[in-house]
Amino acid sequence: MEKLDRATHVLQADGDKGVVQIADEVVAIIAGMAATEVKGVASMSGNIKNELVAKMGMKNLSKGVKVEVSDTDVKVDLALNMVFEANILEVSGIVQEKVKSAIESMTGMKVSVVNVRVAGVVLE
Repeated sequence: MEKLDRATHVLQADGDKGVVQIADEVVAIIAGMAATEVKGVASMSGNIKNELVAKMGMKNLSKGVKVEVSDTDVKVDLALNMVFEANILEVSGIVQEKVKSAIESMTGMKVSVVNVRVAGVVLE
């Protein structure tokens, strides 16, 4: 099988049709997009590299997301900025459900854990 320059995982291998692979980065993008759709989440929180990328005008859709994909499951770590006055526990629970659902429905992979770290609070 051809080796790509980033981590990929086989979603399906069919002798007649071929192989379907997904990059870890795509799983991270799905998680980040699902998380930011939740009311109460202001934005994803990134590290210094993400901030430099943003300042250069490039959009990093996996900012604030770390995924570990194995043969059996996916583990997701999210760093979020919450809207001031949002109920952190309630919003975090919705984020966990939405991210898990999005990854599982789009990829067919099982998500075992979605960890949420509130990195900041933002006034709307």
